[in-house]
Amino acid sequence: MRRAAVSVALPELPNIDAELFDRPSPERFSSAAPARHAPRFLLLYGSLRERSYSRLLTEEAARLLQAMGGETRIFDPAGLPLPDSAPDDHPKVQELRELAQWAEGMVWCSPERHGAMTGIMKAQIDWIPLSVGAVRPTQGKTLAVMQVSGGSQSFNAVNQLRVLGRWMRMLTIPNQSSVAKAFLEFDEAGRMKPSAYYERGGRRDGGTDEVHPAHARCGRLPGRPLQRAQGKRRAAFQAREPARDLKHCRAASYARMQAVRHRCDAAAIR
Repeated sequence: MRRAAVSVALPELPNIDAELFDRPSPERFSSAAPARHAPRFLLLYGSLRERSYSRLLTEEAARLLQAMGGETRIFDPAGLPLPDSAPDDHPKVQELRELAQWAEGMVWCSPERHGAMTGIMKAQIDWIPLSVGAVRPTQGKTLAVMQVSGGSQSFNAVNQLRVLGRWMRMLTIPNQSSVAKAFLEFDEAGRMKPSAYYERGGRRDGGTDEVHPAHARCGRLPGRPLQRAQGKRRAAFQAREPARDLKHCRAASYARMQAVRHRCDAAAIR
């Protein structure tokens, strides 16, 4: 039951009715009873291909959420009609809307097609209403966004998903995942290979530096994959090139400079 608003004087806010103004207090926020169930997450992906990389990445994200204690459900968009082409009581529409109300957080993952999210991804979001009666099924819920690309890394799809999340009144987390050349990042069984992309998704729990089992299997440690690769390339280059004495390098540079100066002087004399 909502408490009665406490009337306060608001001389600097003449447009606000002081009788209806409800000032928040820490006590009211701390009085809510803690949830007795695991955090609930709905995951959406945007492709119907048999080997859909957005689906494979979504399934990998679901495994990570389950390992962290969450309960996950993945919606299959196959059979979902286009928005406005079917009534709201269509079975797939009802399934999606019930999952949206059930979830406390969502993960959206779309391929990038022609520089944007896919129509399949957008159709799912369009079928989720902003309001059902007096209830907004997505307001205040957390959202994580991901995308896969067939070529180089891009962020067009995740940027669009962020705009949609804000429009749906959701709280989108700052981190995001964009997997380039996704066809190289999954094995034949559909599991994501250990890589910098996997580390990016696996560190969404707050950036811990504990070793993930996937990293241990291939001898990798979390964090700084680019620096490790650069260090390997530098070591290989140094192994091919003999070490040079610094004084010798300086002397050779000075000799080249003097030779250039001598040629310029000779040209001026001629």
